[in-house]
Amino acid sequence: EVLTFVSLRIDEKGVGRPGVRSSTLDEASRNATSLRAELRRRGTHDEVLRYCTVELLKKNNFHASLEATKSVFGRVRQLSGLSGDGAALIEAALSLGKSGTPIIAINDLTSQTDRDEQTGFANLIKGLSGMFRNPVAHDPRVLRTVTDIQLLELVTSLSMVHRRLDVATVNHPSST
Repeated sequence: EVLTFVSLRIDEKGVGRPGVRSSTLDEASRNATSLRAELRRRGTHDEVLRYCTVELLKKNNFHASLEATKSVFGRVRQLSGLSGDGAALIEAALSLGKSGTPIIAINDLTSQTDRDEQTGFANLIKGLSGMFRNPVAHDPRVLRTVTDIQLLELVTSLSMVHRRLDVATVNHPSST
């Protein structure tokens, strides 16, 4: 906090960098412990940040949660080549289906545990959408508050989803 009074901050590598200047103790606390700093500290996935950085800078948690959640659907579309959205997209891209081979597989699917994990992953994404994207997309901002804690928890969950997608195997429909 003291460093913000002279427009300095310490980056994630421990290097001093120019930062926001504070003139009060309250400003110093806010500037030193910003939501963006916490997201960096948690190692938020770049894909999540790519979708919601503008909203984070505006301190608009409501729209940041909506945009962050969209990042997973965009990524699933990009990996799978599908064009759908929501639960239907997740089912088409991640479900085991009749063939037992999803378009996007997060593991080798050799055991029942692996298949259960794949199904759970698809259900997790659908759950995040149902809990965070859909209500925010339909409720007016004045009737729904997204706290910093809720946003941090959502973004952490979405980052985990993206990390699993980073190492997933893609089986294009023509090859199944």
